[in-house]
Amino acid sequence: MFGNISLAFLAAGFGAGLAVLGAGVGIGKLAAAAMEGTGRQPSAGGDIRTTMIIAAALIEGVALFAEVICVILATKT
Repeated sequence: MFGNISLAFLAAGFGAGLAVLGAGVGIGKLAAAAMEGTGRQPSAGGDIRTTMIIAAALIEGVALFAEVICVILATKT
């Protein structure tokens, strides 16, 4: 019923979805912790914001890398 190519695309779709889901949860927890830290110590808001943006960029980079790997593995013949 399903060929190897279609199963590869299905697995790549699941893998990319899991990568995006994990990145979304990670960035959400990161933002929640940053907001809590800023609420506890407002004078450190700038430093917390800068650190949060750097960490969010790293998380997004890992998610993008995972998606690229999924696409490469799906289209490999």
